[in-house]
Amino acid sequence: MSAPGVDSDAASRDLGSACAVAPASPADAVAGVVPALVASPGSTEETAALLRAAAGHRLVVVPRGAGTKLGWGRPPERVDVVLETTGMDRVLDHAAGDLVVDVEAGAGLARVNDVVAGAGQRLALDETCPGATVGGTLGANASGPLRVAVGTPRDVMIGCTVVRADGVVATAGGRVVKNVAGYDVGKLAIGSLGTLAVITRAAFRLHPLPAARAVVSVGVDGPDGAHRLTHAAVHSQLVPAAVELDDDGEGRAVLSVLLEGTEAGVEARSRDLVSLLGGGAHVSSEPPHRWAAYPWTEGGTGLKLTFALTGLRAVLAAVASAGSSTGAPAAVRGSAGHGVLHAALAPGTAPEAVAETLDRLRAVCAEHGGAAVVLTAPPDVEEALAGRPVAGGAWGPVPALALMRAVKERFDPERRLAPGRFVGGI
Repeated sequence: MSAPGVDSDAASRDLGSACAVAPASPADAVAGVVPALVASPGSTEETAALLRAAAGHRLVVVPRGAGTKLGWGRPPERVDVVLETTGMDRVLDHAAGDLVVDVEAGAGLARVNDVVAGAGQRLALDETCPGATVGGTLGANASGPLRVAVGTPRDVMIGCTVVRADGVVATAGGRVVKNVAGYDVGKLAIGSLGTLAVITRAAFRLHPLPAARAVVSVGVDGPDGAHRLTHAAVHSQLVPAAVELDDDGEGRAVLSVLLEGTEAGVEARSRDLVSLLGGGAHVSSEPPHRWAAYPWTEGGTGLKLTFALTGLRAVLAAVASAGSSTGAPAAVRGSAGHGVLHAALAPGTAPEAVAETLDRLRAVCAEHGGAAVVLTAPPDVEEALAGRPVAGGAWGPVPALALMRAVKERFDPERRLAPGRFVGGI
């Protein structure tokens, strides 16, 4: 164990009495920090017992689902135990008549959708990383193209069960029995990167599977073209389910609009949308390659850009301008129709170029009511950004930081859950 003053044998024994525990390997590293152990509880009760044992030995625990987004956020200050949730992978209840599903956090999104599809339903959360689990998706607040139609995880989750660092179980929202006084546990846990509590179970509202779908795609010419066509699609009466932009940063950009509904309705709306978007627009029965996928590759830098829809032109222009200035063009992909884009800088991009790009994008996103944050970056970029606190580091300015720190203190006063992973070193 890496915790100072810890009896390693006693700690391993006590954790092992709660659930399955095994030695960790370098493959279990969290943003480069290697743990001592990997624990795999099979239930909420085992998770609570494990966290009580870990707290008793002053061990730091980091939750992990399938590990598809484990590189998001900042490296933790320390990791003693990785708590793997994939042993909790059951679909506990599917109330098809109520359009509700209750699942354990380690269940894969794809598997949940396989189960509910038999009733003509879906959990409308995109699998932005292959193999992503329910808990990991909630912890990272990950969403994809369908956010235009149904929103983000906060909009479809109706209840959850979490376990605090001290082993206390709390529940929130629908289909559950109690909450922590004064806090909406579910809303707080979403996007917290496992720093407040371990999500073990969640209930979601479902949506009917559409009878038909079509994607209308068209090439776009620069920020002006992307802005004009995106607004045309969003503000039309054609009710797009998704409006996605894919720009490779090298002059090739495509706008793709997803339509869902009845067969006759989708066919008619597709014709109207082709006319609206103009020359070169074409219809496909399936989304294009890389749909719902992030644009970065391993070893690159990934940014999340949010902004009011009116700022799309300015944000895309800033991306292009930064690429010209630094010599490091960024690929951009995401929900142009919802004001959420992801930008990627290639592996090997100089930290100074990343910092300049981030500064430019942070400024323009802020002008349009949003923000630019670094989701993932290689160590040299992480180090360079950490040395620029005046510029806000990887997260940028956070007006509610004092409140967020107070919530962390309330939930995890001894900093036993993923310390340092979240904004402001939380």
